[in-house]
Amino acid sequence: MDIKLTQFSHGGGCGCKIAPAVLTELLANTPLRSMPKELIVGTETSDDAAVYKLNDEQAIVATTDFFTPIVDDPYDFGRIAATNAISDIYAMGGRPIMALAVVGMPLDKLPLEVIRSILAGGESVCAEAGIPIAGGHSIDVLEPIYGLVALGLVHPQRVKRNSGAKAGDVLILGKPLGVGILSAALKKGLLTPEGYATMLRHTTKLNTPGTRLAEMDGVHALTDVTGFGLAGHLLEICRGSRLAATLRFADLPLIPEAVGFVREGISTGASTRNWSGYGTDVALPAGAPEWQQKLLTDPQTSGGLLIACAPEAEQAVLAELHGAGFAEARAIGRFEAGLARVEVV
Repeated sequence: MDIKLTQFSHGGGCGCKIAPAVLTELLANTPLRSMPKELIVGTETSDDAAVYKLNDEQAIVATTDFFTPIVDDPYDFGRIAATNAISDIYAMGGRPIMALAVVGMPLDKLPLEVIRSILAGGESVCAEAGIPIAGGHSIDVLEPIYGLVALGLVHPQRVKRNSGAKAGDVLILGKPLGVGILSAALKKGLLTPEGYATMLRHTTKLNTPGTRLAEMDGVHALTDVTGFGLAGHLLEICRGSRLAATLRFADLPLIPEAVGFVREGISTGASTRNWSGYGTDVALPAGAPEWQQKLLTDPQTSGGLLIACAPEAEQAVLAELHGAGFAEARAIGRFEAGLARVEVV
């Protein structure tokens, strides 16, 4: 049976995240209860994971991420979803130690071999990260859903939050933008085999440098770029750190195939929702074409690390990323004192 997983998805990958404006409204009246002093990272600054201090040397990093299919191949879907989930551990500076599977499948529509292939894809990535899938939970639902609860360890003094950036810090991006646009082209039947291979290469590459970057004194803040796009996740750092950021569009690493598609008007609905949610805090150059806005808001599934570091640490950070195979990593902007907003130049 020829099964196309994306036919079951109303929105694939991190593009199916709840829109920023809606999420803000949902959480606006959430009661703030007293938190234990050991919880050193919670929900207060939209960080990638929760961090709970165990002792003076160890803290547990806990996160979960799951979504509907972004590709048709079940094994590839499992790989992408697992890579994306584990990324949040690296984005806090942690080292993953184990995972639990989150599985929701329409059992009346998908053959068991397809579901097994999804699980095998996720397990292959966990093996690459050096961790076991130690359990999980499964339910019968209308759309295929797969992801992980990921757990990791970090030294309490090495936790990298998105609120730690400092004025004058350099902004570095680890992976090129455009994955969401490629997924939109795939759904339309326009993506070439070469484009699909590019998409898979980026979405299944683990952000392992995050663990080592956390050990650098010059690295002040870390996050990863996912469903809210580059502009959205950069704004989270700006708001958490109470800084403004300048973004140099010409220096952004971009996937060439994605640029071609977005210039032809192909993008995701999530990109539009993202701009509606935070566009008032992003200043584009006068006369900037709409496709540039679409790239800045493009939802990245398993996107790159976004790093704020001291200028003197820039070359060491880039050397770490390039040495780990992130050839497109580059400096793309700077933080400065000011209101929490992003200016694109």
